[in-house]
Amino acid sequence: MYIEINNLSKSFVQKEGDFKALQNISLHINQGEFISLLGPSGCGKSTLLNIVAGFEKADSGSVSIDGIEVTAPSSKYVTIFQNYGLLPWRNVIKNVELGLETIIKSKLERNKIAKKYVELVGLEEFEKRHPHELSGGMQQRVSIARALAVNPDIIYMDEPFGALDNMTRYKMQNDIYRIAKSQQKTVIFVTHDIEEAVYLSDRIVIMSSNPGEIKKIIKVELPSDRDRTSEEFVDIRGKVFEAFNMKIDKNVEYMI
Repeated sequence: MYIEINNLSKSFVQKEGDFKALQNISLHINQGEFISLLGPSGCGKSTLLNIVAGFEKADSGSVSIDGIEVTAPSSKYVTIFQNYGLLPWRNVIKNVELGLETIIKSKLERNKIAKKYVELVGLEEFEKRHPHELSGGMQQRVSIARALAVNPDIIYMDEPFGALDNMTRYKMQNDIYRIAKSQQKTVIFVTHDIEEAVYLSDRIVIMSSNPGEIKKIIKVELPSDRDRTSEEFVDIRGKVFEAFNMKIDKNVEYMI
């Protein structure tokens, strides 16, 4: 399952004139890769993600998955947004079952699958709770369990941890990295957090704005047991800073 992005461009009409959100974006993503799109606000990260996911159409260029052009969203690929999208009247199990209801008729089978993924994200003790009874991090874990329950080939994530506090965000980063690798999922992850991109990624796609272009791609060669304080981690983080022409303070966490 590979993704091929070829010479993608996209503009939006504004009062001041056309705004070039993306220009000549080309990228090949292999099956099982965790790719982060990293860049400042307005560089087209989310626009690129939405086009690849089939929610928006490009002005020119193409996106294909296993050689088949993407023209619309597919149930084989799921998107996780910053807002959790949970139904408030459903408990955790019933929210996770939601995507399964159109593909599995058996209530018993749906419940079995939902329980499996609720356990995977560590919420088995909260399966009867409703969204308002959960913390933000727990709600995001429910949305991840719901996405994984339909067994997607690809997961698109648009700054899913942006609204969480630092400690919860670290926990969620650990969880999604573990899950993505254990489930061998292909992930495209939009972020403006440099450390987050280094921690999660196999490759970091650094984007510049006006127009949105790929500035550099950095390969993240770190062991699976990643240590944010290791010399290797700090070295890769330094390479990202160099790409943005920024000076680094090793004691500070950076977002762009």
